[in-house]
Amino acid sequence: MVTKHVKNHTCPTDFKTTRRRQATSWVVGECIKRRFINPGRVFRPRDVMDDMKQRYGVELSYSVAWRGRECAYENLRLGMLEQSYNLLPGYLHILLQTNPGSVVNLEVIDRNKFQYLFIAFAASIQGFSYCRPVINIDATHLKGKYRGVLFTAVCHDANQQIFPLAIGVGDSENDAAWTWFLKRVKDVFGENPTLVIMSDRHRSIRSAVEEAFPRAFHGICIYHLLNNLKTKFKSKNKELEQHYILATKSYNLQEFHVLFYTLCSAVPGAKEYLESVGLDRWTRSHAPCRRYNIMITNISESFNAVLVKVRELPITAFVNEVQLLCQRWFQQRQTKANRCSSRMSTDVENKLEQRRDRAQTMDVICADQYTFDVLDGDRNYCVDMALWTYTCWKFQLDQLPCDHVLAIVRKTQYDPYDLCSLYYT
Repeated sequence: MVTKHVKNHTCPTDFKTTRRRQATSWVVGECIKRRFINPGRVFRPRDVMDDMKQRYGVELSYSVAWRGRECAYENLRLGMLEQSYNLLPGYLHILLQTNPGSVVNLEVIDRNKFQYLFIAFAASIQGFSYCRPVINIDATHLKGKYRGVLFTAVCHDANQQIFPLAIGVGDSENDAAWTWFLKRVKDVFGENPTLVIMSDRHRSIRSAVEEAFPRAFHGICIYHLLNNLKTKFKSKNKELEQHYILATKSYNLQEFHVLFYTLCSAVPGAKEYLESVGLDRWTRSHAPCRRYNIMITNISESFNAVLVKVRELPITAFVNEVQLLCQRWFQQRQTKANRCSSRMSTDVENKLEQRRDRAQTMDVICADQYTFDVLDGDRNYCVDMALWTYTCWKFQLDQLPCDHVLAIVRKTQYDPYDLCSLYYT
């Protein structure tokens, strides 16, 4: 109960808090908009709160900081999240004019509502024919107000770096969205029996690959399967992981069966589980076509990680940032390639040098002009240089000279670079 009112305020001035200083979302947007001059700059609401406190001594609530950031986007013509979708068709039109040969597909539904987006840049389309025909696909969530899913298709270049092929945006990671995206990938990059599609074991991916790429081989990432295996059998056995990895990467069937038997003996039930997945989908030795040395989808995950910050941007700004990233990568790699004096990429040159050192310890016996026996410790390997075959299959599957082939090169007049696939140049 109030019994007395003292009109004069007696609280000291240092009692007042900065929270009483008012700042509307429009004012906050005006104060921070210079932070967004670079469209790729990601400024989270928490960053806005810290910036306003440090620069102006104003404490903001999270909601005011979020609305202030939206005002800054709008003021800098990046557009509010809704308006950014309206800016997208115009941006894509300019993109096609400035990047002739690129492919863009924007699909809308009722009342011009956004549904799907697909983009493949001209440099990606032209460069894919020089890359190993193994496409890694993956999806990750966008972080804006309307969420959505980012679909990516990437491969390895000759230097074992990420080579972006295409991106797509859809509503969610479902059968329809994956099928739509992969059909666009097929339209642009084609399909043949030597093509390999690599992914995790998402059900929508499997059905979409079967529909969009019926002639291609669908392999799965060995580490995703390993995690599934550990979860299913609740195993933390180090030997399980060791034997599994060795079995997946073995080049010949004899070696695989030995390792697979050891693996299944250690984990009851693993044999039936792994066979139900399909031995050809996770082993190098059973694959019907070359996977080269690509057994995991880490480049897809790495590409998504590079884009983790810009996935918060409005759709048009996000696409622009992806275009700038790819342009920067292609330019840097072209400059580096022009300075390279060797016939092979730097990564391949390093591998060949290491294999040459190991080949020094091997003995070579010549059976005839093209057939050789290579003695590596207590093992004997037969190599037919006319047919390019080798009893351990490494040379055939990777299309890159192994230690034993380089031991023959050291004793003969063969040029090791002539034995390398053009994909490594």
